[in-house]
Amino acid sequence: MAGMTRRFGKIALGGLAILAGAAVLASCGERSGSEGERATGDSPSGGDGRSYTIGVIAKSQGNAVFQAARVGAEAAAAELSREHGVQVTINWRTPTQEDAQQQATYVDQLVSGGIDGIAISASDPNLLRSTINNAVRSGVTVVTFDSDVPDSDRMAYYGVDDAAAGARVMAELARILDGEGVVAVLAGNQNATNLQARVRGVREEAARHEGIRILDVYYHPETANDAVERMRQVQTANPQITGWALVGGWPLYTENALDGIHQNAAVVSMDPLPLPLRYLERGQVQVLVGQPYYGWGYEAVKMIFDEIHNDQRPENEIVIAEMDIVTRDNVDEFVGRWERWLQGQGGN
Repeated sequence: MAGMTRRFGKIALGGLAILAGAAVLASCGERSGSEGERATGDSPSGGDGRSYTIGVIAKSQGNAVFQAARVGAEAAAAELSREHGVQVTINWRTPTQEDAQQQATYVDQLVSGGIDGIAISASDPNLLRSTINNAVRSGVTVVTFDSDVPDSDRMAYYGVDDAAAGARVMAELARILDGEGVVAVLAGNQNATNLQARVRGVREEAARHEGIRILDVYYHPETANDAVERMRQVQTANPQITGWALVGGWPLYTENALDGIHQNAAVVSMDPLPLPLRYLERGQVQVLVGQPYYGWGYEAVKMIFDEIHNDQRPENEIVIAEMDIVTRDNVDEFVGRWERWLQGQGGN
């Protein structure tokens, strides 16, 4: 266990360094106008010379899940370039901190710059819906990942079934609590469609357990410090809480987040990232429910390419990915994934 803990520390520190570097590059991209950051797949000789640029807009530079998505997008671009004899370029445009208005600005900039497709994780679907519709009317193929924009003209959405993910978080927590307890739900950004669906799933699953009572749902800015402060305030004011259902892993992205909480309540959370995996290894978190972070970028880029290059659309506009359930029994597998992703290497 001690060796594993040291390895977790190296992953976390390495990830922070990469994210910091990404933030610096992003700020440079913003200063350069509409160019952003570009990663180009090599086109093999003998190709038809066509080239495509796909914009990828995640929610925030400071969240490691989107670093994995970026690696996936760039891996897909390189793979598609080799396989089809074309050049696929990724234009990465992501706010330093979550900012739906900045996302909308990036969409407009990419469209005016002649982008072929855009993959986006929407911070606020209501704000972004008209922007996405305008992009599609301009001939741009748009795919959402992680957080959808329902009732928009986007071609498809790729991600987990968020209601099912929330239900799984609650089901695991109810199992740990033997079907009895007072549960608090930590829910992040109240405007995010994906988080709303997860909260709905938590509530629906909790209703299936007579001994489980949800005290309340607690929203907060999606930063680690804000999430930690919210949890501590709520736990202190409500010592009867015996379980926490986290529909996002925000407080677990920093150290010592659960001091004063894990001693009194079980915790089940989304997002088996490097630091959350350390909480799992120490027994302060019991289960982590994972999403296809790498796949967000990889599959979204492939769907866009299939449409713009092959005129092929997915059979369904909602493409559901499988969830990962991480416990202390399989934690090593997920440590290995993050080692690759945070070093910019592909593969699930």
